[in-house]
Amino acid sequence: MKSLKHLSFLVFLLIFSSCGSKKEIVQPQQPELPEVQTTTEEIIEDEIKTEVAQDTVPMPVPIDKEKAKLDLQKPPLDIYEFRAAWVATVANINWPSKPGLSTIAQQQEAVKLLDFLKDNNFNAVIFQVRPQADALYESELEPWSYFLSGKQGEAPLPYYDPLRFWVKMAHERGLELHVWLNPYRAHHTTGGEISEKSIIKTHPELVLKLANGMWWMDPALKGTQDRSAAVVQDLVSRYDIDGVHFDDYFYPYDSYNNGKDFPDDKSWKVYKDTGGKLSRGDWRRDNVNVFIKRIYDEIKAEKPQVKLGISPFGIWRPGYPQSVKGYDQYDKLYADAKLWLNEGWIDYFTPQLYWKVNQIGQSFPELLGWWAAENYKNRHLWPGMNIGLGGGAENLDEVFNQIMITRGMLPQSPGAVHWSIAPLLKYPELTKGLVEGPYRKKTLVPASPWLKSEAPKTPKVKHNIVKDRLELQWTYPGDDAIIKWVVYFKYKDGGWDYKILESNATSFSLQNEVGDKKVRLEAVGVTAVDRVGNQSEFIQLKLQP
Repeated sequence: MKSLKHLSFLVFLLIFSSCGSKKEIVQPQQPELPEVQTTTEEIIEDEIKTEVAQDTVPMPVPIDKEKAKLDLQKPPLDIYEFRAAWVATVANINWPSKPGLSTIAQQQEAVKLLDFLKDNNFNAVIFQVRPQADALYESELEPWSYFLSGKQGEAPLPYYDPLRFWVKMAHERGLELHVWLNPYRAHHTTGGEISEKSIIKTHPELVLKLANGMWWMDPALKGTQDRSAAVVQDLVSRYDIDGVHFDDYFYPYDSYNNGKDFPDDKSWKVYKDTGGKLSRGDWRRDNVNVFIKRIYDEIKAEKPQVKLGISPFGIWRPGYPQSVKGYDQYDKLYADAKLWLNEGWIDYFTPQLYWKVNQIGQSFPELLGWWAAENYKNRHLWPGMNIGLGGGAENLDEVFNQIMITRGMLPQSPGAVHWSIAPLLKYPELTKGLVEGPYRKKTLVPASPWLKSEAPKTPKVKHNIVKDRLELQWTYPGDDAIIKWVVYFKYKDGGWDYKILESNATSFSLQNEVGDKKVRLEAVGVTAVDRVGNQSEFIQLKLQP
């Protein structure tokens, strides 16, 4: 482990130094207050007050302008970082633990997973809702998933809509929820008996059987593209989701067909007979490219704030960069992922960089640097990390290094998506290390200025000192959908600190003096955060002694 630390640190220094001096560096952790035994973390009240009792606490009064100076400015800290985990439903990998659980058991498992993410300072979950042309939600387009009930087409009993439940529970915990879909897979080998409601029976003209027992929709067919696009549109229009997410399954891996070519001879012949001029590989890539661009445009037309994310295989082609070796997704999956990133047809890009920092031929930072150089439109680049590479404590060093490298290389929009939630649950020492280390503080999801650049209005804040506490209350003067508030505070001779609160909070309480030296609060302020991560300007209340 020590040698890995040294090597990883050297790699990090080399890459970080090559990033240029013009990029803003993520602010380091603020030092603790001098000669004060009580930390600012300890004096924050865990329970957010949403009402002020009339008989115990005087009502807050407007700010006394003689004692507080208003100063409109940017927030004092950069507190953005995307932290997400995949929750897979195919083969019951993560949820539900097995088909056929009762509704209450399914809901209890879901809440446990979401509580885990909230308690460990994640801010998003990527939840698989369409594993095999089916639905983990109420749909008129596709049947209920086998992975819920054990029988495709059978709704949960007693009835509930799992996706609606997941969205509600995630948002109550301050987590974004991104729906994860497989656009072309029609049947998985673990997906039970093929039912009469399966696309294999209802639309046999759209599907092809592979040697390993899977079925795949033909991406070249208009019926395939229209059906998958309709599923996305249905989800975006009916559910309060934050993102739509595709993974690396476009044309299937050749291993699924025992190394033989994808069996699309019929649609290829139609293309050639109607005057098609592209090579077969370019034709297949074009089928996927047209679909990706269509999905992006249709999402933005329906709900511009909903993000589209894709997590392709981590290598575009061997030799890019030069020392990289491995699977060629461009030639095998017919996924020109570089093009999607170059053109900005996505809002966030999550290449599956599932290799270690020092792995020759597939080095994590080397690949991340290459993808970063292809990000012409400055979209979010949040790599996928395999946190199960080495178990628990022995894997901490690798996970830490990858997070720190990502922060150093991508300081303007850091973030990561962890595959999957399972190792975090399995290895408590790994989770403990994260929450006591790089994930010690909660963060905001980075803003997406190409979706909306206008910041929300600044909250109107009132304050009052009651005994030894500073009571804050605020109202919002605009019509924007505010999803979070941030209270920034600073004690005399110390650095800024903050607390992220959920949208239903309207007040907060801070200890006015801390420690034996009676160090006083010097300044506070509150900002509003909108649906795409924009943060309002900051009015600093400079409190006089």
